[in-house]
Amino acid sequence: MIRRRKDYKIEKVESLKGGKGYVTVINFFEMEDFLGKGRLYGKSIIKPGNSIGYHTHEGDQEAYFILKGKALYNDNGKEVILEPGDLAICRDGESHSIESIGEEDLEYIMLILYS
Repeated sequence: MIRRRKDYKIEKVESLKGGKGYVTVINFFEMEDFLGKGRLYGKSIIKPGNSIGYHTHEGDQEAYFILKGKALYNDNGKEVILEPGDLAICRDGESHSIESIGEEDLEYIMLILYS
């Protein structure tokens, strides 16, 4: 199977999980592509100053692989800076948030799998 860039579902989500501004989400997979094992595989783009609010994962886990930009990442209450090549994993029962800081858009690959 081949899926072309023009076929991806693109969403602009305002105040995601109570965050600031909006996040652009490019969905690489459709739900049937996960075979019941997950719900999101795609790319997020967050403009500087915008964020995804602090939230807890229940029944799933989420990974972020940073491609571009700089992020302030809250990992269960501990804030750290993430840069290109860094990977963050929020496991089932854990909490996180992410904010785009710096001069350029934050871009990262995200994957949510069921626990």
